[in-house]
Amino acid sequence: MSICLRAASLLNSAMPRPDRRHFYPKPDTRGGEGLWLYGLHAVRAALANPARKLKRAVLTARAAEEIGPKLLARVRHETADADAVTRLLPPGAIHQGVALQCEPLAQRDLDEVLEAPSDGRRILLILDQISDPQNTGAILRTAAAFGVNAVIVQDRHSAPESGALAKAASGALDIVTVVHVVNIARTLEELGKRGFWRIALVGDGDSALKDAAGAGDVALVLGSEGSGIRRLVREHCDAAAAIAIDRKMESLNVSNAAAIALYELRRA
Repeated sequence: MSICLRAASLLNSAMPRPDRRHFYPKPDTRGGEGLWLYGLHAVRAALANPARKLKRAVLTARAAEEIGPKLLARVRHETADADAVTRLLPPGAIHQGVALQCEPLAQRDLDEVLEAPSDGRRILLILDQISDPQNTGAILRTAAAFGVNAVIVQDRHSAPESGALAKAASGALDIVTVVHVVNIARTLEELGKRGFWRIALVGDGDSALKDAAGAGDVALVLGSEGSGIRRLVREHCDAAAAIAIDRKMESLNVSNAAAIALYELRRA
């Protein structure tokens, strides 16, 4: 019996080992390897953003044709099959044949954003503990569509920059300014001193959003679907407004509520 086991061991050691050089390591999306973005819209927007520090792109020949040589000239890139792109990314990532390794965007300062020139009313969107990347990405996409000046999130309890968020944002992550703050209540206090009318969007609001908005600069606060806007944050708002919906439905998804609210503000 021992002779058979020894023979089997010798046979296994003599067999050629598989070449693993073609396997890609699982990336650390926030560590030293940088961030991996994927999807045509997200990657195209990142390549077009001069503030984005790029490392390399891996993409299929078809995706390279879709993105075009002008944008790809900004980054070291290589063509590969779709399976090779898949191995670079988290399971289930819908990459459309392209993955881009880059650095997270540099943090922006709120004072810098507020001092930038703006045509007409300024709208700031404040996300209070919205941590789902799909919701945050969808909100960023809506913010880009309606010309929001900045989206403000808290350093903690918010969705970090990631490939999933960028994919849901469909390019808006590299279009809309995102500002990280330590304390949302204190930020609202500062915005009030700067003339912003602060509105909490809640289900039990005192008035409709169109009546609460006024005509000046607006800071609109959205809360998470679970706990909503925190008490202290709501207390730092000038008004609490609601979106009128049919009683058969208790509430709206926060990203849908953001789209309706921003439409109302821009229409006003």
